[in-house]
Amino acid sequence: MSFQVSAIPSSSPSKGRSGGVERPLAEYHESVWGDHFIKYASPSYSTKFKFLGRVEEQVEELKGEVRKMVTNAVDKPSRMLHLIDQIQRLGIDYHFEREIDEQLERIHKSYSQLDHGEFKGDDLHMVALMFRLLRQQGFNISSKVFNNFKDNEGNFKKSLITDVRGLLSLYEACHLRCHGDAILEEALPFAITHLESIDEMKVSTSLAKQVSHALKQPLRKGLPRLEARHYIILYQEKPSHDEVLLTLAKLDFNLLQEQHQKELGGITRWWKNIDVARKFPFARDRIAELFFWMVGTYFQPEFAMARNILTRVAGLISILDDIYDAYGTLEELVPYTEAIEKWDVDAMDGLPEYMQAHYKELLNLYDEIGNDLATKGRSYRLAYAKEAMKKQAKGYFHEAKWLHSDYTPTLEEYMPLALLTTAYEALSITALVGMGDVVTRDAFEWLLGGCKILSASQIICRFMDDISSHKFEQKRGHVASSVELLMKENRISEQEAEEELQKRVIDAWKDINEEFLRPTAGPTSVLTLILNLSRVIDVLYTNGDHYTHSKTKLKEHITSLFVSPLPI
Repeated sequence: MSFQVSAIPSSSPSKGRSGGVERPLAEYHESVWGDHFIKYASPSYSTKFKFLGRVEEQVEELKGEVRKMVTNAVDKPSRMLHLIDQIQRLGIDYHFEREIDEQLERIHKSYSQLDHGEFKGDDLHMVALMFRLLRQQGFNISSKVFNNFKDNEGNFKKSLITDVRGLLSLYEACHLRCHGDAILEEALPFAITHLESIDEMKVSTSLAKQVSHALKQPLRKGLPRLEARHYIILYQEKPSHDEVLLTLAKLDFNLLQEQHQKELGGITRWWKNIDVARKFPFARDRIAELFFWMVGTYFQPEFAMARNILTRVAGLISILDDIYDAYGTLEELVPYTEAIEKWDVDAMDGLPEYMQAHYKELLNLYDEIGNDLATKGRSYRLAYAKEAMKKQAKGYFHEAKWLHSDYTPTLEEYMPLALLTTAYEALSITALVGMGDVVTRDAFEWLLGGCKILSASQIICRFMDDISSHKFEQKRGHVASSVELLMKENRISEQEAEEELQKRVIDAWKDINEEFLRPTAGPTSVLTLILNLSRVIDVLYTNGDHYTHSKTKLKEHITSLFVSPLPI
């Protein structure tokens, strides 16, 4: 997440005085949620499912039924692809990862023969669905499978224009494209153009809704829990829906929601005990929003500890960013950066009171994390987390020096620091700390070794954030963003600069897609984590900065995931 760039005022900038020092205060709006979620942490809080044990038992029975459905579709490729697609869209695929992988591997091995029998090579929907599901799973299926949908002149066939379902599947498949997938570069604008102009009177209501949603949020870039919540409602409206899949999806969503509510309740209580409003009145109060961010990174029940660690560290990074970016003077920031580098309670002496308060919380949190890791034989992970935090502070300090000296870097000089101050390296490393045995020491080393997927995620974060936020930043004084630097160096307009940066974001998504192709350079669990961090950026920074202005779109997302259960 780009804490640095998202640190912008929600209204006009103002100057405030603190201890005789004039500071450029950013006027962030108050917390949307306050203490709302604390109630979920109470042992006395009653669950919405009165007979929880029976619900969990029912879920296990339904999972067994779904496995039978998979077994029955083994020799029917098109039926299997549809079933896997429904399972994934309904958000229950994490229960069937082994089965899905096995079946898609079978289909990948034989897909060249699938244009016979029930699978037809001229069925755009089926070919696009097969392509997307296989690419998602890391199988390097060629995009040449779409050549059959072109005419003799090399254009997409006119008959496809009325195939709304096929166009929608093609559109979703295009977001799995890699560098060199020229036919998908052609297919995407073709699909978008004709999906935007569909006659809703000639398609089902459900399909029209799917098209409208997909054009705003393609599956590849959407957050799994949000997409599941949205699709469950649409799926229920379909007369052909399967009752087993629908019931399992609803029960599972609500059970997972209750776990997330309890987790958020405990984290909110921790945040309240820190007394952010009084000790750090200049900082953003966004703990529920940060938990949403981290649930977007990994939502599964087994990662509860990892979410707890990551959300709390992210909260302290957010305050740290505001200290460097919106409150601290350069004279204060020098000793604080040194204190973080020393990582010693004695280094607190002489710091301003607000810095002492933050430093104390930082040391306490990492001590707690370290003690927990020691009981599990994973103490080595703490060193990686500490170094990431030290590096983050140094990055913020370097940027603060540029700001206080009115220095404008070149774009080439700006980028390494700008990627660091997205905080995505620190968050990615910290995300591994509590993930259990699926992560090894090698995963940390690989992540820190200049891996392509992390660089791509940082680029997506930086440029999308700069595009959405740069005008607001400059109002109160800020280091020039990539938009201003590109405009200056290339002598182009703001629109042209933003379009160029959008192209680089698109290329970064291709890098991410390539990193998933087998054999992968890193562990799939880590690749998925980075993919999900990138998805959060797409959700929150498309058409505005919805993290800073969290009263609208982000409030609705949080409500759908952590407040309102699905009706059973």
